[in-house]
Amino acid sequence: MKKCLLLILLAPTFFAGMAQTDANKKVLNSIELALSKYATTIINTDDIEERLRADSFFTRNLVQALKTPYSFHYPFDSLKSISRIYAPDSSFRIITWQLMKDFSYYRYKGAIQMNTKDGSLKLIPLYDGTDFTENPTDSIRSNENWIGALYYNIILKKYNNKNYYTLLGYDENDANSTKKWMEVLYFEQEKPRFGGRFFSYPKDPIKPAQPAYRFCIEFKKQANAKLNFNTIIDQIVFAKLVSETNEPNKKHTLVPYGTVEGFKWEFGKWVYIPEYTAEEPR
Repeated sequence: MKKCLLLILLAPTFFAGMAQTDANKKVLNSIELALSKYATTIINTDDIEERLRADSFFTRNLVQALKTPYSFHYPFDSLKSISRIYAPDSSFRIITWQLMKDFSYYRYKGAIQMNTKDGSLKLIPLYDGTDFTENPTDSIRSNENWIGALYYNIILKKYNNKNYYTLLGYDENDANSTKKWMEVLYFEQEKPRFGGRFFSYPKDPIKPAQPAYRFCIEFKKQANAKLNFNTIIDQIVFAKLVSETNEPNKKHTLVPYGTVEGFKWEFGKWVYIPEYTAEEPR
């Protein structure tokens, strides 16, 4: 009898919550329609002014959408050109996208949306600081001077009871070469920190010089060099690169050799693993 009474008392609150969720979804669905149009324009239009304008409208509408209660769980599935990836523990998601000014100049936009218990918005904007650094692998960075990329994977690892999130990202870079980035994200006093002394590998003219606070492979445009996490062997694998002209310092001459190298997480670092022979995922 007491259980029945409790259910009766809770029913109005329960159904009110469901109605609110449905209302939120309708709001998000409506804004997503506009976002989808702007996202398409950012990628497809030839006019730079139109791309910039669409990017501005997209950013403002995205923030407005994310202010909707419990938006963290809304997938934005129609935004095919916008990366939306969740941390494996669902503590946050990162939304990133690319803005091309011309074929030799790309900038990246993004934000980290934290998963809050009350459904309120906690958003950390990411500002691409690549233009303002001569060596993007040389330091720990904040969201204010982030090295921009379009993220496609997040790997969660732990060390000394602390969570470390390894981000894998794509960067069109310029007209001659493409980059793929690998860097570790962690939080200190709820603020994101990008990069650190997390990589151990031998000296190699093709790889970033040590000490490297983030790892990168740079290669010839359209060469399609792989860099991804293999869940079966629990390692990150990436294409072994060679120079077509025997000039390894000229990154735009680098192409996949046909085998892969890798990293394994050991005692809080990604430790280098030499050449594999098995075919690995892109």
